[in-house]
Formats: sequence, C-alpha cells, structure tokens
Amino acid sequence: MRYYLAIDIGASSGRHIVGWLEDGELRTKEVYRFPNGVEMLDGHLTWNIRKLFSNVVMGIRKAFEEFPQIESLSIDTWGVDYVLLKGDEEVYPCHAYRDSRTEAVIPEVHEKVPFSKLYGHTGCQFQPFNSVYQLYDDLKKGRLEGVTDVLMMPEYLMWKLCGVKAREYTNATTMGMISSETGEYDLEIVDELGLPRHLFPKLSQPGTVLGELRSEIAAAVGGNCKVVLCATHDTGSAVEGIPMEGNHPYISSGTWSLLGVKTPKPITDAGSEKANYSNEGGVGYNRYQKNIMGMWLVNELQRELCPDTPFPEIVKLAEESACDILVDANAPEFLAPKSMKAAFDKATDGKLQTVGDYFRCAYRSLAVSYRQAIDELESNTGRKYEKLYIVGGGAKNQFLNRLTAEATGKEVIALPIEATALGNLKVQMEVH
Repeated sequence: MRYYLAIDIGASSGRHIVGWLEDGELRTKEVYRFPNGVEMLDGHLTWNIRKLFSNVVMGIRKAFEEFPQIESLSIDTWGVDYVLLKGDEEVYPCHAYRDSRTEAVIPEVHEKVPFSKLYGHTGCQFQPFNSVYQLYDDLKKGRLEGVTDVLMMPEYLMWKLCGVKAREYTNATTMGMISSETGEYDLEIVDELGLPRHLFPKLSQPGTVLGELRSEIAAAVGGNCKVVLCATHDTGSAVEGIPMEGNHPYISSGTWSLLGVKTPKPITDAGSEKANYSNEGGVGYNRYQKNIMGMWLVNELQRELCPDTPFPEIVKLAEESACDILVDANAPEFLAPKSMKAAFDKATDGKLQTVGDYFRCAYRSLAVSYRQAIDELESNTGRKYEKLYIVGGGAKNQFLNRLTAEATGKEVIALPIEATALGNLKVQMEVH
C-alpha cells in the first residue's frame, strides 16, 4: 500500500490528511489539525510563520507515527501571501492579505501600469491584497533591498522541509503578475513597477518532485519521503479534487467563496475585467473564477454574537427568522471590520433584531452574490450551465445550499468532502 500526505492550510486552520488507494478507491484519514490565524504586530496583520512551520512539522511526525511508510507529501495554502528571504534568512514581519498596507500604493501602481493593462496582461481580478500591490509596498518601504527570493507560503514551507526553492504555477497566478499568454512572470509589468527581475524566475508545474526531507527534518519527524508540488493554491487543489461529471461551475466554499468554471485558456476581455473575474492556473486548464465573500461573514458573526452556539443551532435560528433584508456581501466594509455586527448594523440601518436575523441576512446575501457571479460567468463564457458543484466547509450547510439553488436556478450538487486535500493527493499519486 502506498501512502501520501496532503497538508492543507487555510486562513483559519490547517490539517494533515493521509491518503491511499484501496480497492480502487481513494481513502483518507486526518492525522493532525491545528488552528491558524493572523496576529496583530505593530499595527499590521501578520502571519506567525514560525508557529505555522512548527505545526507543519508536528503534523508530519503524527503522520509517520501512524503510517511509517509515506511516499510523498505536498502543501497547499491560500494564495497571494509570501515570505521574503535574504538567502536562508526570513525578512520579518510576514504580512497577511487582510492587512490594509496596500491601500496607499494601489493608485501609484495603477499610475505606472493602468489596471486595464494589468488585467489585459494577466487576467487577474482586482483585489487590494494581490501580491503585486504587496510587493510594490515592500519596494517603497525598502523591504526588498538585499532580498534574494520571494516564496509563496506553500513554497516557503516546502523549502523549509526539503531545501529546494521552487515557484509553483497555480499559486503564482494569484499574484497578478503572470502572463496569460506565456504562463510565466510578465517581466514587462515587473520592469514597469521597478521590481527586481531576479525575484521572478521560471515557474514549476504541479507534479514536480522537489526532493526528500532535509536530514534534520527527517530526524525530527521520524521518517523520510519525497516533497512534491501539488496545485499549491488551495482552490487549484480543490477544483482538481471535485469528482465532476462534465464541466460545470463550482464553488469552493470556505473563508472565501471561489466561484468559477474550467476553461481551456484565460478570458481577459472587457466583460471579464468589468465583472472582476480572474484567471488562475489549474492542472492543465485555466480556472475562470471570481473571489467572492464566503463563510468569513458568518464565522465573524458567530465569534461576536454567539461564540458558544454550534452552527447547526445557528442555521436553525436563521431558518426560523423572517428577515428579508439583504446586504452587498462583497462590500469593502465586510472585508476586515473591527466588528462584523457593527458592519451589518450600518449596512441595514440597524434593522436586524435577533441573532437569527443577522445570520439569515448573511446567508441570503451570499446566495444572491452567487447568482450575480454566475450570471456574469454565463454571459462572459457564452454558455448556460444546469449544475453547480459546491465543495468545502460551506457544502455542509443545507440551508445555504437551498438558498443558493433558489437564487441561481441551478441543480446544486453539494459535496461535503475535503476536496482540497483530495486534489493535493491526486497530483501526488499521479507522480508515482
């Protein structure tokens, strides 16, 4: 039996999942789970990458304790965030995408490279946290002086494990700097922004074997295995892990909702730019998709309004509410508010009365945002779709699934599976 380890890290938690083929079926077992989250440091939202790496190592050790023979491992994480290196030394702090540091430099970036040009070259949707803006802020603040490498979060963690610095295609496409024509860094954009060219080398594709664990890591975890690049952007792995018949739109429903469809190549026309659709790398295909708000809304409301109430009870309260108020789920005020309740109160003129009202408003608003995104997708691809696949944590919410089916008019196929881990494992297994 061959065993493989998928390390899937999201913005709020990480998990280590061992997978193997048995009687022709992919079986999995979660061996370790740990919390993740941003930390405030000197007025900025940052990632504690020391703690993150410590948990990665701890989980690998747990995996080897239970499965002494593991063929390979790979790591996927959220996109856009990275670690700066000077040789083998990290440059701290490691900023998180929800930090507001890019607000001041976005106009300057667009002055040097108008967004229409950025989009035409890369097909990457505008998000204030795109790596291109983060890197320009680093440049302005002198943080790139002496920097030898920019490694996206999973690339950094795998370098720490095996000693090889690689740049993986699917995660790179979240940066806003990859040419939709060549699939490599767009050096024209790099040069126009004054970023150092040496930070943007050739990209590697999912399935690339980086090497084995460093000897000190192997000793610490009690075993050795290959380190392989999966589709290291978690949505890239999630889409690869969906057992889909044909080609239909999907929602990878987590902190964010990633809604899209596979296309043979990027679509970078004016309609796509206006609808703020992105083109991101897949395993042999393009993912034409949109980053829209997700469980962040309800997770933050729960944290503030009823931290001890489990979600099944919260959903019941939402179902029992008669509230018919909607908000724009993708409005900037919901991105990182100090108080999510206060943001909802302001958006609804204080008309939400009960806990159930807040959650019903959030769920219905999410469903409407999905409908709007699908309308745009069908218009821009020139195709009508009958089905909508939903995977990830949000797929477990039958109330939201029903609201989504009603709002979109699609047959919703909800698969409450660890699609990201499955996609991660699938790429590893294809290497062997």
